[in-house]
Amino acid sequence: MNLDTLRRRPDLEAPELRAWDAADTLILDEAPGLAAASGLTIIGDEYGALTLGALEAGASGLRVHQDSLAGERAIAANLGDGDYRLLPLAPELVEGATLVLLRLPRSLDALEQIAALIAAHASPHVVVVAGGRLKHMSVSMNEVLLRHFDTVDVTHARQKSRVLVARAPRPGGLAEPRRQRHDGLWVVATGGVFAGTSIDIGTRALLGVLDKVPPFESAVDLGCGTGILAATLSRLNPAARVLASDRSAAAVESARLTMQANGLDVRVTRDDALGDEPDGSVDLVVLNPPFHSGAAVHPGVSTALFAAAGRVLRPGGELWAVWNSHLQYRPTLERLVGTTRQIARTPKFTITASRKGS
Repeated sequence: MNLDTLRRRPDLEAPELRAWDAADTLILDEAPGLAAASGLTIIGDEYGALTLGALEAGASGLRVHQDSLAGERAIAANLGDGDYRLLPLAPELVEGATLVLLRLPRSLDALEQIAALIAAHASPHVVVVAGGRLKHMSVSMNEVLLRHFDTVDVTHARQKSRVLVARAPRPGGLAEPRRQRHDGLWVVATGGVFAGTSIDIGTRALLGVLDKVPPFESAVDLGCGTGILAATLSRLNPAARVLASDRSAAAVESARLTMQANGLDVRVTRDDALGDEPDGSVDLVVLNPPFHSGAAVHPGVSTALFAAAGRVLRPGGELWAVWNSHLQYRPTLERLVGTTRQIARTPKFTITASRKGS
């Protein structure tokens, strides 16, 4: 299988990064009857390695789910108009499936959601081939799968990767979104969203200074996660137009549920770096940027978001961002957005405001 033709997003290209790894090849090698599988579903295929491998083996009519919109676009760019459909994480994705190929998510809550969905809607004879890198796997993953399947077999490790094979599903209720109250706001989380119902320390630091932001009529929570920053901005200024945007399907659903739980009129969109928003259209962007591409630390993730903020801000508008102090983002913010000042600093985080020039 020629997986070396797969490419990552152009803005994240680097010699040490590639679009597949040994876990992908092990999953494909361990999948029984791959060419003859009817109702084949693939979940978590970040750039298309599993989908390409299955198509090259002769499989057809594939149903594929990838949480990241950037990942969906990478799959489409790599595979073109192949015999597959990109679908949300919903019953249609796994209805009647006899074989599921799964890249194990790092979040146990995400795995719980996926396993419950498969057990409830796939064929009673479904085989789930779930793999990952050993450094990201734990015995708890076996335990999650055993809550939804009668048997889970563990393969021998190969090239620092391993596969879990689950059979005999036990249909039950689907995993419900969780909710938790923080400072008078409900935070709602589906399985795959970062930080779940908790508030990570970077976001908490930024929340602590949002009462100092300049007056705004429009604002964006870029990379919104569960939407807690957007919800706080909406409460600070109920008359403002507030947008919560993220490329993750799990985050968008979580943010939508967060706004619903709090009765807030906030628009929520699935978008990659605000690509659907016009230039110079907002007064304020708030951002707690990630700094990983998958498992790799990569500055391109944050840089792309800083550039997106600079593009959508109107002249005089501001980006308020929180970042790990050791990353020293200030020169990048000055270049991509505008004049940058420090708002606050903790032993770990720096919060800055960058003003867009005229």
